[in-house]
Amino acid sequence: MKLQRKNRLRALSLGAAAVSGALALTACGSDDTGGKTSGGASSTANASSVKCDGAKGQLLSDGSSAQKNAIDAWVKTFSQACGVQINYKAGGSGAGVTSFTQGQIPWAGSDSALKPDEVTASQKVCKGGQGIDLPMVGGPIAVGYNVEGVDNLVLDAPTLAKIFDGKITNWNDPEIKKLNPKAKLPDLKIQAFHRSDDSGTTDNFTKYLIATTPDNWKYSGGKTWQAKGGQSAAQSSGVAQQVKQTNGAIGYFELSYVGDGVKAVSIDTGAAAPVAPTTDSATKAIADAKITGTGKDLSLQLNYTTKADGAYPITLVTYEIVCDKGNKADTLPATKAFLRYIASEDGQKILSGIDYAPMPEEIITKVRSTVEGLS
Repeated sequence: MKLQRKNRLRALSLGAAAVSGALALTACGSDDTGGKTSGGASSTANASSVKCDGAKGQLLSDGSSAQKNAIDAWVKTFSQACGVQINYKAGGSGAGVTSFTQGQIPWAGSDSALKPDEVTASQKVCKGGQGIDLPMVGGPIAVGYNVEGVDNLVLDAPTLAKIFDGKITNWNDPEIKKLNPKAKLPDLKIQAFHRSDDSGTTDNFTKYLIATTPDNWKYSGGKTWQAKGGQSAAQSSGVAQQVKQTNGAIGYFELSYVGDGVKAVSIDTGAAAPVAPTTDSATKAIADAKITGTGKDLSLQLNYTTKADGAYPITLVTYEIVCDKGNKADTLPATKAFLRYIASEDGQKILSGIDYAPMPEEIITKVRSTVEGLS
């Protein structure tokens, strides 16, 4: 399996290099690449199925780094079909929402739904309308680690909370040993890494800790990391890189950043067996989500406390945030065409091949209907 994975990663890298000219438009933030790239999706992408509907010119966007590899894959196919250049900066969810509410970009990516004050701010940009959340990309937030000699590691919510809050500081701590009786845990300091930038990944990771172990995680949560101590790095790529190069490190990021020296923790949820982060286990968790948005907004409430067998609890959904009404005339055709494509059956098919979870059918059907009504 390891050899197959290495071969696949090598093939993906070559595929990405071959289309580097087409993807030069995503240069801003292009350091935030994980183990899977758009090259891996080329065999399933079908440019002839894209409906351009007058799309032209260039689109600038910003936001979630969690979905960057998905955006790269989608941009490759969409740009080939429609000739539209898309520059997705992947500066983080916070940066994307801010740019959107300031009218600098026609749509943003965020791993957290808009807050009430952000919706209010968007009304100044969306003339006669407001910003809405369209769930488009799913996936597990992997807890990645690098501990020499430890190939399988199980943690639960309390141990995770204590590790990232500096309460458990060594890998041979009794609480970790109890969960991993067969592992040879070293007498080694834990190096915990978190995001330095405002991040929806941070928001969802801490929502999991708040929901499952409030006695051990007493912070209010949000996109900004609140716990004291630990070390920080910018964007998912930065956290993953620090974990990769540091023996004893642990951090959180999307599944596509696992591999090449970084292993993923399996989570003891109370189910029959610990659950590893996979696209299938994430989809099982997302299917249990409830739509809580009103009107055309499709924001979701995830069930972080699930104990269902095979459901991975630390899961995020990335939203594409766009005006329901009042979009700028010069960017609406391209924005609408791109969102239509990524919500389409072909667009969603790409995701599972690059370590993302497609949206459940009930949810994505509503997304498609909402995209058609954008004006």
